[in-house]
Amino acid sequence: MKTCYIMAMHAEAQPLIDHYKMKVVKDFFSPLPCELYKADGELYVVLTGRDRERDLIGCEAACVATMAAIQQLKPDIVISSGTCGGLKRYGGETGKVYIASGVIFHDRRIPDDNAWGTQSLGNYPLWKGTEELYEALRREGLDVGYEKVSTGSSFTLTKEDEAVIEEHGGRLIEMEGAAVAFVCSLYKVPVMLVKVVSNLCDEDDGDIEAFFDNLHTASENLLKVNERVIEELRVKS
Repeated sequence: MKTCYIMAMHAEAQPLIDHYKMKVVKDFFSPLPCELYKADGELYVVLTGRDRERDLIGCEAACVATMAAIQQLKPDIVISSGTCGGLKRYGGETGKVYIASGVIFHDRRIPDDNAWGTQSLGNYPLWKGTEELYEALRREGLDVGYEKVSTGSSFTLTKEDEAVIEEHGGRLIEMEGAAVAFVCSLYKVPVMLVKVVSNLCDEDDGDIEAFFDNLHTASENLLKVNERVIEELRVKS
């Protein structure tokens, strides 16, 4: 199964790149800033790229990278993977890895219009084998969770964002997943999300230092689960 990871930060992706001895394919997406890493077999990592010496994070960069990856690599499945914020009040734990049970946007609010409101929320379908894969990982003894991801364009949350997240059962907050799922829905390419908690949104209160303090450990934990995800997908191919 040709598997393509979409990831925003080099620090999130580096353990995966190193473990599978991936090699960069220079200028593959030129003139776009996206970066392609390829392993033996049909495993790819696409990074959104950099601007002003910083990783390109957020929905716009994720959409561009996902569209370019689908058009040029034609993957069988796309995986949005990286760090996220958790909610301590719902049992969120720093360093814990989750398979997404669903994905929504929380900051695209259009009042008094059900059709546009539904469109704005997103709620895109995930790969039909997602829950089965999660159960297989649990049977292997991996301490993984299964929760809904909520995507927005800011590191901090407004009260309106929090209300949408609460209403629709979001438990993991990040900045790319729903954008990746949106593009996959247009191309009818299966998508799943694998996320690791790097900070607690209801405890760290937008503290970027807490995110960076936990980034290395979170990325290593993410690799351990992604190894098993890749193996499960290879079995199914």
